[in-house]
Amino acid sequence: MVLIVALFIWMSVAPLTTVERTTLAPDALWGMTLQHLSLTAVAAIIVLIIAVPLGILLTRGPLRKFTGAVLAIANIGQAAPAVGLVVLLAFWLGFGYWAAVVALVAYAILPVLRNTMVGLEGVDQRLVEAGRGMGMSASSVLLKVELPLAVPVMLSGIRTALVLLVGTATLATFINGGGLGLLIITGVNLSLMNVLVVGSLLVALLALVIDWLGRVVEHVARPKGL
Repeated sequence: MVLIVALFIWMSVAPLTTVERTTLAPDALWGMTLQHLSLTAVAAIIVLIIAVPLGILLTRGPLRKFTGAVLAIANIGQAAPAVGLVVLLAFWLGFGYWAAVVALVAYAILPVLRNTMVGLEGVDQRLVEAGRGMGMSASSVLLKVELPLAVPVMLSGIRTALVLLVGTATLATFINGGGLGLLIITGVNLSLMNVLVVGSLLVALLALVIDWLGRVVEHVARPKGL
């Protein structure tokens, strides 16, 4: 946060050209930042809706045999070059905001899915058997024993996905999806180094802030005694 404040103080006193001052106007920066956060938040919510339930299902007995195939499909998003994935999906879905969201979801789903599965599979089976021995149903064991113990690992995957989303959301500008990537592209195309530096620093600092917030949530949400 201190670095963000220092960046804006520097922008207010730096000898910027007219084009740079127009590009880096507070209203324009705020609008691009909101677009960037919107891309990140919407993609993160969709990832959670898909990856967490799917990760739970893949740790249940009958569906374990599909684990390899599902992980292979989920890995496509990270195995493919991010720029190529964004552009290909844009040609398929149309250029704009939602094509960027779909690309971000494909790119960030693997850490959440994998950590959900690892967290649940890492629960001590003696505790699971103890819950069943007390007469708890399978859903009660999942909700009251397995998920609370898996929370730290699951939150770690979610934090990783959020940081990936913040960085990758800069590519949305290639398909008219908005975001802070516009500053980086403008800086490169027009040789405006100050604009390029400001855009890059804002994305990096935003990723650091979200990573820190994720760590805070991990600490707060961690079950007592772990």
